[in-house]
Amino acid sequence: MSENSDGGDDRWLIVRGRRWRRTDPALAPRVVEELKSRLGAARNAVKQAKKRGDENDLAEARRKVNIAKHGLGERGEYWWEMAVEDRERRAEESLRELR
Repeated sequence: MSENSDGGDDRWLIVRGRRWRRTDPALAPRVVEELKSRLGAARNAVKQAKKRGDENDLAEARRKVNIAKHGLGERGEYWWEMAVEDRERRAEESLRELR
């Protein structure tokens, strides 16, 4: 297996020996696109809050990262153990919270 691989499993991605959960493949592309956009903005907010040393903003930015990652199925309950309807509902609820 190479350093960066999927290990033959569509649920996990291996990067430099570390296993990362993949985004839920059942989610609509528009939902994934918006969640990833919001995730990127939240990650940028984490970086900026760290630069400023603002602990309140840092906590809020990290909370938003967590919401987006849950919505994408990359955190929380494993998406492959959930009904598709529940997975879609989780993603839409995450989007509503991030908007």
